Amino acid sequence: MIIADIGPVKVKIYRHLLFWLICSAQGTLLEYAWIFSLYAKSNPWHVVLLAIYFNTVLLPAKMLFTYYALEVGVNQPLRAPYNVMVIVSKLTIAMLLSIILYRIGCVYFINPVEYPHTRYTIANVFDIGWAFVGLLDIGYVAGIAAALKLFRMQILNLKHEKSLVKEKLETELKFLKNQINPHFLFNTLNNIYALARKKSDKTPEVVIRLSKLLRFMLYESAKEVVPIEEEIRILEDYVQLEEIRHTKKLDIIFEKEIDNYNQLIAPLILLPFIENAFKHGINETIEETTIIIKIKLVGGQLSFYVMNSHENEPGAPVNENIGLRNVRRQLELMYSEFTLNACNLERTFIVDLTINLNSNGKI
Repeated sequence: MIIADIGPVKVKIYRHLLFWLICSAQGTLLEYAWIFSLYAKSNPWHVVLLAIYFNTVLLPAKMLFTYYALEVGVNQPLRAPYNVMVIVSKLTIAMLLSIILYRIGCVYFINPVEYPHTRYTIANVFDIGWAFVGLLDIGYVAGIAAALKLFRMQILNLKHEKSLVKEKLETELKFLKNQINPHFLFNTLNNIYALARKKSDKTPEVVIRLSKLLRFMLYESAKEVVPIEEEIRILEDYVQLEEIRHTKKLDIIFEKEIDNYNQLIAPLILLPFIENAFKHGINETIEETTIIIKIKLVGGQLSFYVMNSHENEPGAPVNENIGLRNVRRQLELMYSEFTLNACNLERTFIVDLTINLNSNGKI
């Protein structure tokens, strides 16, 4: 948490310092193991100091090539079009220069300490065998640095991609939530107008219930979840509005069995099913319309059942309208565990929904 608050530049510096600290510790241990037999009779701390000195002498060659390789071999190809042969040529020349620097450190700073009675010349710098050792040492460090950088870039890309997907899904969910069925609103306003002209005593009640419903749609639906008590209350207001709105005889059964009214649920996830039942039940039935609504919640498991009577042919295919398609998509985004079945039976249409309200969807 402390590092996260000090800025990206300092975090990067600390990350690089940690990498070179680890590389230096490893290099020191290798040097210690290499020269231990030469100084077996010496003080162990003297050998440790020599190992630190030898590693420090060789470190500049490793650092120069590593940063050059990261810039030319990793960063530049990501920023602009690149030519593979040009990159390989640059890295080859840089490696040769780094090996020469590495060998100069060995010949003129390390070997005189290890073998003080031996004379060394410029020819020793270009010894093929020891140059190959330098190649392995430098390449090993640069390879680890490049692998770590690519791994970190991959992690950041995955996080960015995940963030974009989540943002897209959240935008889609907001769009779905904000789609209010205009037919219900227009029809209700027309009914209010008709009631007002008749000076009906029901007019104030209809206005209040419509106001509560619209307030919930506009404000509460913006929340990710609401207590199921609020969701049920808005369903009851909707049902009572529909009872007032329609002159046909309605037989409505609304049953509730809730063990926890504070259980959270996605707002307006159930309303489209009831709206659909009124729309098709009343419009497609000549005589009395029967609508049964059952809500049961036990241990976070929600069972929702809606049945409406109709006079269409049984077994006809179920064509989901925009509202039902939207709510199915909302269910996919909000919950990972749910089942939704709709079937057209003889004189009845049934929707059966079960949701694990404690499961998490794509968002």
